[in-house]
Parts: sequence; C-alpha cells; structure tokens
Amino acid sequence: MNTAVVILNFNGRKWLEEFLPSVISNSEEADIYVIDNASTDDSVLFLKDNFPQINIVVNESNYWFAGGYNKGLKHITADYYILLNSDVEVTENWITPVIQLLESDENIVAAQPKILAYNDKQYFEHAGAGGGMIDKNGYPFCRGRIFDHVEKDEGQYDDTTEIFWASGACLFIKANSFHEFGGFDAIYLAHMEEIDLCWRMKNSGKKIMYCGSSSVYHVGGGTLNYVNPQKTYLNFRNSLFTLYKNLDKGLFIKILTRLCLDSVAAAKFLFSGKIRHIGSIFKAHFHFYKNISQLKKKRKQLAYKSFTGMKGMYSSNIVWQHFGRKKKTFKDL
Repeated sequence: MNTAVVILNFNGRKWLEEFLPSVISNSEEADIYVIDNASTDDSVLFLKDNFPQINIVVNESNYWFAGGYNKGLKHITADYYILLNSDVEVTENWITPVIQLLESDENIVAAQPKILAYNDKQYFEHAGAGGGMIDKNGYPFCRGRIFDHVEKDEGQYDDTTEIFWASGACLFIKANSFHEFGGFDAIYLAHMEEIDLCWRMKNSGKKIMYCGSSSVYHVGGGTLNYVNPQKTYLNFRNSLFTLYKNLDKGLFIKILTRLCLDSVAAAKFLFSGKIRHIGSIFKAHFHFYKNISQLKKKRKQLAYKSFTGMKGMYSSNIVWQHFGRKKKTFKDL
C-alpha cells in the first residue's frame, strides 16, 4: 500500500513554512508531495533548500485548485491520495484510521477526517467540519457548520458515518477512483469541485465517508478569504454547475428555486452592507447560463442515481430551517 500526501501550492511559502513540519513529523507512513502551480514567489527554492525529502511536481501554469491537482496527480503514483490544503496542521496518527476505513469496503472511495479551526481549536472549521451534507436544493453544509454558524467540538462527531461529500481541504481518496471518475472538473477553478466529484461517485453507487477518529486543524481562507467577493462568485456559480451536472430529475424546478433563494441571499448581503457580494451572485448566474451548452455535454456523459434518499442528502430546505426556523446546529434539523 502506497499513500501520498499531496499539497497544492501557489505563492504559499508562508503556509509551507508554518505547516509542512507538522505534516512531515506525523506522516511517516506516506510519501509527501508538493504540486507547485507555477508560483511567482520562492516557494520551490524554499522547499529545495529546507525540505529536500519532499517530492516536488511543478506545473507549467497556474491551473487553480481543480486543474492544478488534475495536472500534478498525473505524475504521482500511489494507491491513496491525501489532498491536503497548505494551511492545515495535522495531528499524530491522522492517516491510519482513515486509510483503514477506505480499505474496509471496496465501495468506499473517499473520506475526510474531523476538520477543526486552527485559530480556535475547540470549534469546527467551515470547510468540511464533521462531514459534508447537501439539502434538497443543492445547498451544501456540514455537520458542525451550517452557513456561518459553527459548533463547538464536544465529541458529537467522533463517529464514523457515510456523508454526501468530503472536504477538499483534507480529502482522502483512492487514486484509481480519482482517475476513473476524471478527477476534478477544471471548469470549477476552485470551490465545490470536491462536491461535484463526490456526487459523481455517489451516482455510480460509491460511498463517501467521515472518520471522526482522525483530526486536523485548518486555517481556512488561506488562498481566498471567506469575505472575498470572488469566493462568493465561485461558490454560487459552482453550486449551480454542480446541480445542473448531477441532478437526475426536477432540474428546471431546482434551478428556478435556487434563483429565488439566491435572490434572498443577495438581499441579505444588501442589508448587511456587503454590496460587492450582490454583484458576485448576479455574475455567478450570468456565467452559469453562459456555460449551459458546455455543461450539457458534461451532463450527457455522467451516470445518474436518484438524489432523494441518498446518504448525506437532507430532504428539507436548509435555508428555511436555518434562517426561518432558527435551527443552528445539525442535531436540531
């Protein structure tokens, strides 16, 4: 069994300097790779001078998150990939429990550990938390994080369970499955490409899991800050991409519903004074419709399975439950 921890880097020397030592000291059972996305800082030179034991793959251009991993992983041979954000601190024995889970069932193709906030380690982190879920209208959320509300870690997600999607911040995935399903869709650039990949795999009968006996700490927003309007644009656009590509039926109604709900989100940004984010939502919808023909071609190539009843799919509307009925935590749903 060969496991590769793979970190994608773009101008992230400060993150490598801060967090790579924890990866090296706690990952003896894996080979460690850094895929550099044509950085313009001295990241590669820094790695060569300070961490000669690290394997480096250099992409000829910046292909963003999705394309960067797709390009770089072609040069890495392993049984398991662990795709790890550069702003993650790992812990002792973080690898073995998740790999054992992947090996326990041939239908389990991807998993994530518990993802906690580096800056306040008692709390879950936005990107993955206690495992990725999705509501009936395609809004992703997590056990331990619903929209901006994050829960304190009190052991409520120390379990092992099937989820809908595993976070790209720390994604364990069988290498042959990553390539068999075509990797990330490069049209996403960044954000939600892991949800799309997990959904495609689930449509083919595969399982995505959460392993609460492994923990990591994620800074979050290391490459694109959570309050950046560009992040809002990518999240809203890519969510529409994912719905269009993967839903088996009721697509028109779902997209129409999302249009209405996204209008509500725009109004929320208006009342909170975040005017630039409103433009990001409109831009996201415009670019979604502009790419319909390309998405239609992708859709025709995919397998489909009924969305209703899938493990990790929440059958109600998370927007209404959270903002309307004031349900803040996953156990309240």
